[in-house]
Amino acid sequence: MVTATPDTSEGAASMALPKLQVTDLSIRYGGTAALSDVNLEVREHEIFGIIGPANAGKTSFLKAVNRMDLFNPDMEVGGEVRFNGVDTSRIRNVYGLRRRIGVVFPLPVGLPLSIYDNVALAPRLAGQKDPAELDVIVERCLQRAALWDEVKDRLDSLGSLLSGGQQQRLTIARALSQEPELLMLDEFSIAVDPVTTMRIEDVLKELRQEITIILVTNLVQQARRLADRTAFFLEGRCVEIGATEDLFTGEVRDARTRDYVEGRFG
Repeated sequence: MVTATPDTSEGAASMALPKLQVTDLSIRYGGTAALSDVNLEVREHEIFGIIGPANAGKTSFLKAVNRMDLFNPDMEVGGEVRFNGVDTSRIRNVYGLRRRIGVVFPLPVGLPLSIYDNVALAPRLAGQKDPAELDVIVERCLQRAALWDEVKDRLDSLGSLLSGGQQQRLTIARALSQEPELLMLDEFSIAVDPVTTMRIEDVLKELRQEITIILVTNLVQQARRLADRTAFFLEGRCVEIGATEDLFTGEVRDARTRDYVEGRFG
């Protein structure tokens, strides 16, 4: 077994505080292993990339971090996930945890609500009742998701009527309305055109100043453009972690990493 260790090079922001610490994480579905013995940490205010082919365990990793195992009785999680130093398995208010850890999945899921209400829903559920304050939150989140200018004159329209790329940005705005400390994106560009993808990438670069981001992507060049450090997952294991540019310039510990980023498989 190859043990992946965090990159400690001087240029990799090694002094940043860990936002997420994962120790010996294993995941099984009905007895079938999806992820085994994953050890990594994600630092404050970095974009942490996760690359790897299909069925490598990337999405299962995100589900474990966000405690989605509670929705799936067949999902068994072992090991430890610590968020801000706290073992998430010991957090009783799981919904409160999910407000702090936002997730955006590959295909946008627009709620059957107006654009405005899609973004205002989470603040309302958290107790925000002031219409003026809700207006501020909605505008801020849509601005941060690079969508405000396109929808500001039709906030009462159904979010489900937006284009695919706009719905994905609405999903990001909805996630941001919870004011998460950690934002996890799973293949956000899979149903988005290249121009919109680049717009969202610009948004993520700006958001890095405010929050921590985990970016799961099958597009290795997207990881290269965005991620500070990147982990390579393969067959349910974390093969290697390092400064992203190192993984693309030959500074790798495992030949499988080089083969994957150079397109020899996957």
